[in-house]
Amino acid sequence: MPAPRTEPVPGVAAMAAVVAGLSMLGQFAIASYLPAFPVIADDMHATTAQVQQSLTAYLLPFALMMPWHGAISDAVGRRRMILLGCALFTFGSLVCAAATGIWWLHAGRALQGVSAGIGVIVGRAMVRDVFDGIKAQKVMALVAMIFALGPALAPVCGGWLLLWIGWRSIFVFLALVSASLLAACWLWVPETLPPARRHPLHPVSLARAYGDMLAHGRFIALALANAGVNVAIYVYVFTAPRFVTQYLGLGAQSFGWVFIPIVGGILFGSFVSHRIAGRISPVHSVLLGHAVMLLAGTFNLAVCALHAPAMPWALVALPVFAAGMTITQPSLQLLALDCLPMRRGLAASGYVTTQQFGNFLLSALLVPLLDSIVKMAICMAGLQLFGLVMFVAAQRRRVADSP
Repeated sequence: MPAPRTEPVPGVAAMAAVVAGLSMLGQFAIASYLPAFPVIADDMHATTAQVQQSLTAYLLPFALMMPWHGAISDAVGRRRMILLGCALFTFGSLVCAAATGIWWLHAGRALQGVSAGIGVIVGRAMVRDVFDGIKAQKVMALVAMIFALGPALAPVCGGWLLLWIGWRSIFVFLALVSASLLAACWLWVPETLPPARRHPLHPVSLARAYGDMLAHGRFIALALANAGVNVAIYVYVFTAPRFVTQYLGLGAQSFGWVFIPIVGGILFGSFVSHRIAGRISPVHSVLLGHAVMLLAGTFNLAVCALHAPAMPWALVALPVFAAGMTITQPSLQLLALDCLPMRRGLAASGYVTTQQFGNFLLSALLVPLLDSIVKMAICMAGLQLFGLVMFVAAQRRRVADSP
């Protein structure tokens, strides 16, 4: 049970809004400035490749810091980490906005990458620190619902800011958003991890904690179960350029035909997850999500194998699959974090890092092999089944790995 608190605890909606906002910083940092690549190259007398490397300058530190944010928050507290993350992201955004050369832009992007993952990781741990059971599920569902708007809103905001004011305004906008979150967290978000429940950053104890996490069979199975279903929907995100132009026969400006249905499915799935919280158990909510994904994946395989007309049948399965995937998310997160109740920050880091590593393997190894719509459908269905197998394995390990 959580320790008694003397500080006021934010309500469900307030906590969901803060955590979702912190998590969306990373999405906005990636997608909002993509429309400005040609303009940035011209303004800085840089090559297209150099501007493209600014994305790498962000993603590399983002990935490298993922395993550490949670462990550090277990030692210094959640609030300090959140405030530090917002401050660093704000400063990095201002460096990008004021950059006079491409290397200054890279430096600012690296600062953004170092700090953007803090909200994603520590936010999850904060929710579990504060809420139990039904309330925790509802907060996670609301976070997913708000977070789903990020991929849709970010490029739209970036495109309009580029048109109205110029590319530097995109990074000023990111700085203002981050600074607003910093102020909100400073004023309204209390410390959710009391000093008595913290763990020092001693190398030996930290190494032991990482070892315990990696040896916890149920946690690893739940993390892989989550990675499987998330990576499954990313099959169509990562192959979107080929899927839209070659297989659907649409123009380069028609990517919304893929992303809008997926975002719509995520929003609907988040709504369903919020409504069923407390009415069915977390285990049954995960199984419900898999049933929806299995239906969508089977339909998608049938459509692709029968060579049905590309539009609209090729897109019908995507929002349904995305909805099923999202239904599983709140319960999977809570079940995984509860495997390591004394190290929830570390658990959140390991959980998200597993998903990010899965996305990396998909983009690097599988996507180049997916040269037909049938292979895409098989890959999505196979990853969903892998996630289901891992979840069943986690349930079988429940008794053996109970803390």
